[in-house]
Order: sequence, then C-alpha cells, then structure tokens
Amino acid sequence: MYVSLRFRLLGPLLLLLIADAAVTGWAAWAAAGRAEGRIDGQLRSVVRQLTEPPTYPLTLPVMHKMKELSGAEFVLTRRNGEAESTFDPPVSGFQPAVEVTVHGQPHRVTWLTLPDGHPNAGDVLSVCYPESLRQTAVWSAVRPPLVLGGAVAVTAALIAALGSRVANRVRQVRRHTRAIADGVYEPAAVPDANDELRDLTVSVNELCAKLSAYELELKHTERLRVLGQFSGGLAHQLRNAATGAKLAVQLYRSEHTTADGEPLDVALRQLARIESTLQQFLSLGRPATPVFEPYDLIELISSVIELHRPQSRHAGITLGWHPNGSWMSHGDRMLLGHLFGNLLGNALDAAGPGGRVEVACHLESERAVVDVIDSGPGPLADISDKLFAPFVTGKEQGVGLGLAVAKQAADAHGAQVEWFRRGESTVFRVVIPRSERGGSEPAPVAVTSVAP
Repeated sequence: MYVSLRFRLLGPLLLLLIADAAVTGWAAWAAAGRAEGRIDGQLRSVVRQLTEPPTYPLTLPVMHKMKELSGAEFVLTRRNGEAESTFDPPVSGFQPAVEVTVHGQPHRVTWLTLPDGHPNAGDVLSVCYPESLRQTAVWSAVRPPLVLGGAVAVTAALIAALGSRVANRVRQVRRHTRAIADGVYEPAAVPDANDELRDLTVSVNELCAKLSAYELELKHTERLRVLGQFSGGLAHQLRNAATGAKLAVQLYRSEHTTADGEPLDVALRQLARIESTLQQFLSLGRPATPVFEPYDLIELISSVIELHRPQSRHAGITLGWHPNGSWMSHGDRMLLGHLFGNLLGNALDAAGPGGRVEVACHLESERAVVDVIDSGPGPLADISDKLFAPFVTGKEQGVGLGLAVAKQAADAHGAQVEWFRRGESTVFRVVIPRSERGGSEPAPVAVTSVAP
C-alpha cells in the first residue's frame, strides 16, 4: 500500500497535537479543580477556626486579622440587624447570598449562624471571597499546563511545517527524476538550504549532465555507424571513378607530350584531392593511427595552398602566403594535409567571392603557430561553441565534417586547433609541437595555446 512521505511525517504529528490538546485540557481542568478545592478548603478552615471551641468573640479587629490570613472579606450581621464588615468602606443592610456584588466587585459567599455557646451566638457570619482572587488562583494553576501544551503544539506545528517543506522538496526531486526518465535532461534549480536534499539535487543534476553527454555520444556514434555503412559503397564507386579519370589523364599526357602540362597537373592534383577527401570520409570516427615520418611544414602548407589556388582564382579571392625558411618535424603528411586543407577550404568558402584569405606561420624552436585568416563574417552564434563536432555546419550545402576531420588530425599529432575573431577577420589557429620521434605514435609534448 502506497503511503506518502507527507502522511508519514505529518500523521504522527497530527496525532501528537490531538493528544497534546487532550492532555493539556485535562491538566488545565484538573489544575482549576485543585485551585478551587484549595480556596474552599481554606475558607472552611477559617470558618472552623471561628466556630469550633475554644471560641473567640468576633470583633472587627479579629475579622481584619482573618482577612489578612485568608484574603476574604467578613460580614457579621447581629441579631438586632446591625452589621460589621471588613469591607472598605463598610456595608450596611447586607443580605447573605451565594454570590454578591460589593463596591462593584463580585464575591462568592459562605455564611453560617453562629451556634449556641459561641460568644456571638445567633449572629450570622458571612465569608465573602473575591471572584478576582479566585480567578487569579485558578489561572495561576492552569497556566503551567497551558504553557507546556502550547509549547508542544508550537513545536509540533514547526516540525509539521518543516516536514511539509521537506515533502515538497522531495516531490520536486521526484518530478525531476520522472522528467529524466522521459528523456528531459534539464538541470533542476539547486535549493539554497545546504542539506542532504541539496546534495541529492546536485547529484541528480550531475546525472542529467552525464546522461545528456551519453545521449549526444550515442547519437554521434549512431550517425557515424550509418555514415560508415553508407560511405562504404559510395566511396568504392567514387574511388573507382577517380582512379579511372586519373588513368585517363595520365594516358592522355603520355600520348600528347607536346600539350601544355599545367592544366593536366592541376587535374591530377584535384583527382588526388578527391581521393584524399574520400579517405577522410572513411576514416572519420575511427582512431587515427598516424605514421610518423620527417616533413617540412612550410613545404607541406605550400603544397596545400597550391592545390587550392585554382579555387581562389575562380572566385576572385586574394590568397596570401609568404613562406620563409623551413621547420622540420615528424608527422603524418596525409593527416596534416587534411588538417590544413580543410581549414583553408573553409576559409575560402567563408571569405566568398572577392574576399581575402591569408596564411601566416610563426616558427619557434619547439613549436609552430599557423594562422588561417579569412575576411568572412565568422561562424553563426548558435554553432560557434561546437564547430569541431561532426555534422555541425553553417553552410546550406555543408555536411559538417571538414573541421571534425581537422580536429581529429590535430589530436593525432598532439596539436591544438582553435578559432577566434580578430577585428573584422576570423582566425583559425593551429599550434603544432615539434616531434623528433619516428614510429606510429606521437611523442607526448605539452602544447601551450598562443593568445589571440
């Protein structure tokens, strides 16, 4: 049977409040009864002292003394109708009754006719106890249980309020976890109170972040799986077509030795670029296993730029590159070609017709800093923080693989690739550490980012 946490917390408190009210009421009633009994007993004792032997004549000084001891007022009505009293001012014509009002104050009255043998035999003695003193005595007796009961009730109410607040916060966590179960991984607001429920909320938010990351990774993996299945057959067909075209160009060149060779060289380079792009497409999502060999960075970048010059000329884009010197290291020339080729291709697309692209290289002893700068407007704001993720693109006809391939190639060489805006230009910066190690894996080299 389902029993809510609110009921578990507040049910016992409700029973406690009912029990507290009952006990407090009984204790107050009993205390009031005891107070009334004490007053009645006190008055009976006074009367007994006045009427039982040895007896004393009831004079006004004696009655004042009894007033000081008991707090009651005394009225002695003689047989001739005259009356003496301790009231101030004295009363006359007093008629005994259960309750009387004297000088505006109510009194409870006990009276008796003094018996034979008493010096005042036949006189009527009235003992008038002020109602205010009786109420004060009763309230003094009732107040402690009422205060204690009230304190218990207030404590229970505070605990009930705290329990209700805890139950509400638990319900919020429950709603949040149900949203997570429905696939909504939005973090919940962390409460201000520093307690276990706050820690639970923080843990649930961490779970949301991890589940969101796992979901993105799963979608990414699924995309790559589908892409791999699709690309297998497509790449095979495209590669066959590119190989056939390359053989045709090479055959034509061998048969026409007097023809202008530059256009044919450009065609062969573009066919090689197609093959390289297909290789990037096939390798995306698989761990890169670079084959390290000596290379000259300046020479490698120059070859990539020459491959893109026909595109820049056709679009009327100024492509600037002023190599100076050389910088030798070890790395995978094909992967590095993918890295700079994709950055340069993106820069040309971003600059657009009539735009400007500059490639700058700053060489140091242990690292090289390469900047690819374009005059374009920069990436869209909604994708600027995830440019290097697969399938993220701001181009209408783009696939979103170029920068992902560039990032993968950079990671394979322990390099760092980043982007930033500089004035009206967009800069993609690559920081490559020098590697003197051959083999199939890069040496671990600490890379320090160069500030924009």
